[in-house]
Amino acid sequence: MNAVEHNICIIGAGLIGTALGNVLSKKENLKVSLLTIEKNVVESINNTGYNKKYFPNFKLDPNLNVSLDVKILKDADIIFLAIPSSVTVKYVCNVKKYINKDAIIVNLAKGFGEGKKTIVECLKTKLDNKVCSFKGPTFARELINNMPTAFTLGAEDIETYNLFYDIFKNTKVYLDYSDDLKGVELLSILKNTYAIMLGIIDSHFNSANLRFLFLTKAFDEMRSLFVHFGGKEETIFKYCGFGDFCLTSLNDLSRNRTLGLLIGKKFYSATTHDKILLEGKIAVNIFCKEIVEKKSLTNYKLISELYKIFNEGYDPSNFVVNVLKQL
Repeated sequence: MNAVEHNICIIGAGLIGTALGNVLSKKENLKVSLLTIEKNVVESINNTGYNKKYFPNFKLDPNLNVSLDVKILKDADIIFLAIPSSVTVKYVCNVKKYINKDAIIVNLAKGFGEGKKTIVECLKTKLDNKVCSFKGPTFARELINNMPTAFTLGAEDIETYNLFYDIFKNTKVYLDYSDDLKGVELLSILKNTYAIMLGIIDSHFNSANLRFLFLTKAFDEMRSLFVHFGGKEETIFKYCGFGDFCLTSLNDLSRNRTLGLLIGKKFYSATTHDKILLEGKIAVNIFCKEIVEKKSLTNYKLISELYKIFNEGYDPSNFVVNVLKQL
């Protein structure tokens, strides 16, 4: 048996945390643990080998550990953050004293941190650790079923990419690399926003022609807004960009696309309390506030229309009509 080369802790035992942990736990040179606050999940995995809340029909690898004890962070040299974006920064600050100063922090959460800053930008001001971003076109249920899956590692140096390349070697996880950390983070937020819009369009028209007409316009506006906010244009053609945008916009397993479908059918409103809706609204408001301040709102017509739905009680059918006028 190979000696353990890395002690990996994944904070969060939900869909993506469990799936990623299960993939990595199959490698003999890795010790992999899930850290969660969900007591029922820990009991389920320890007693049955199943995460009954998130993957009730999937037998997990017996080498995958799970714990409620934050002290396991002390021994981890790589820490993945697989918890909701709205709590990521606060949680990390709360457990900061347990984190090894040499551990690499890897953010999987997709959303803003505090104010206009990405989660990685926030964490870099609060930790001395190296912080990376890990994003790509990935559905957890396909990842856990060992389907080929891609991520972009956003890191400041190529040596970090080489380290993660070795960690995922001989798995079905494929990586590309970008030193544009802010860009990798921004794309994970933007693609969700434009996926909501495509869902609204598809809720009104079952048309392949219109779907890809809109997809083209949406991708172009997303690219422009991404560069406007400081991302490097080449990053959008990594797995975290074009690939993740298409996966999230076109597949009904996507929660943001589904949200758009429900909004279009008027099953959701701007006042509905829902985590995905709230994250989408926060992102749209941050982007649009910046656009207004720079007096360039007319350059971003699609996101401006979505802003009206989230903030002005705008009828989704008007969104469709006005978007079509502007295409």
